[in-house]
Amino acid sequence: MNRTMIAMLAASTALVAPAAQAQTDEISALRAQIEALQSQVDMLSNRLGEMEAEATTTQVEVAANTAEIAATAAAIPAAPVDDGVTISFSGAPEIEAPGGWSFKPFGRLMMDAGTVNLPDSLGRSEGFGSEMRRARIGMEGDIPGGFGYKFEVDFADGSAELTDALLTYKDDGVTLTVGQHNTFQGLEELTSSRWSSFIERAAFTDAFGFERRMGVSAQYSGGDVLLQAGIFTDNLGDLSNKNWSIDGRAVYSPKLGDTRLHLGGSVHLTELESGSTVRYRQRPLVHFTSERLINTGNIAAESEFGVGLEAAVINGPFHAVGEAFWQSVDMPVGPSPDFFGSYVEVGYFFTEGDSRGYKGGKFDRTRPANPVGEGGIGAIQAIVRYDHLDLTDGPFIGGSQDGYFASLVWVPTDYTRFMLNYGRLEYDNAIFALPGGSTSYGADVVGFRGQVDF
Repeated sequence: MNRTMIAMLAASTALVAPAAQAQTDEISALRAQIEALQSQVDMLSNRLGEMEAEATTTQVEVAANTAEIAATAAAIPAAPVDDGVTISFSGAPEIEAPGGWSFKPFGRLMMDAGTVNLPDSLGRSEGFGSEMRRARIGMEGDIPGGFGYKFEVDFADGSAELTDALLTYKDDGVTLTVGQHNTFQGLEELTSSRWSSFIERAAFTDAFGFERRMGVSAQYSGGDVLLQAGIFTDNLGDLSNKNWSIDGRAVYSPKLGDTRLHLGGSVHLTELESGSTVRYRQRPLVHFTSERLINTGNIAAESEFGVGLEAAVINGPFHAVGEAFWQSVDMPVGPSPDFFGSYVEVGYFFTEGDSRGYKGGKFDRTRPANPVGEGGIGAIQAIVRYDHLDLTDGPFIGGSQDGYFASLVWVPTDYTRFMLNYGRLEYDNAIFALPGGSTSYGADVVGFRGQVDF
């Protein structure tokens, strides 16, 4: 029995051994395949890592390139859209657009102060005074078709007063103007207050009522010749009435080498509404005093007739100018009185390269050769003037005023200006008498102005 079992076990073992060996071989082959697959997986994983690294590097390079391109693009200015509009600056911005449009604001601010010293025994108001002389703002420009416009308002006395309000048309040296504007009274009156020699203009310009008026005028400018004429009613503040006038002026202003010569004359005829009166009077040099020591009182008048002559010369830093004006009043009854005013002045710039400006038949802006802020001190000018006004004729004793004036002008920049004035005035037949009855005496006036315009 034991032998039989042993034989059977041996036979079984013989049969099982080959099967086990076969299974072992299969496991080994499978393991080899798994190891081969694992190797491939590891290789693919490594390759995938390399590809991800390469992609990251590419993204960084792309981002860097993109940033560089963006920075380069930002550094290149964008091409402007050319709509034809240009903006320049000369004291204030001026806008010009295609088709003939333009627009420019402008303005001026003038602040005055000083003293008026009269004889104490006269008992009139004197001493220190000050005022905002002018505070104006306006606009001007062009309109397609050769037209232009100007509009200006003065706020100096706390209320709005219209100064210029006009429409123009220009063509080939001819300018037509309609609206409120100056009436061609003469060189002194037509020169802007922004560059006048003294704080106030010559006495006759104020005494004889020179002012802007509503009207229509024509001007021709060709070469050295300027012709101006117009028909006017009255100042806007005095309308409506039946007053009207005809005014004309002619100027010849040749350039002789370095010298500018100015010769001119004007004629004025004013027809007044029935029952009108006129009155001629004047302050002593400055406007901030209410005292008027010469005064004709009211004169019944049907018309006024005026004639003016003017002459000037500019040569480098030197200038000289003089004017005379005769004013006649036509009365309804009785003799027609004649009154007279004139002045003569000389001026000189002490700063090198500076000269008095001139343009269009009148004095113009002085532009310092070496302004403050650009290494210079601006322009410094001294001026002396004799100013005469006679308001006495026949039965009309309005008095006479002789002024001996000096002006020191400092122009730091193109658009700033300071003036210091002194005036000695001598009166005869003044309307206010001293205690002893004398109407002949003198007055001393000092005035200062600071101004800016644009």
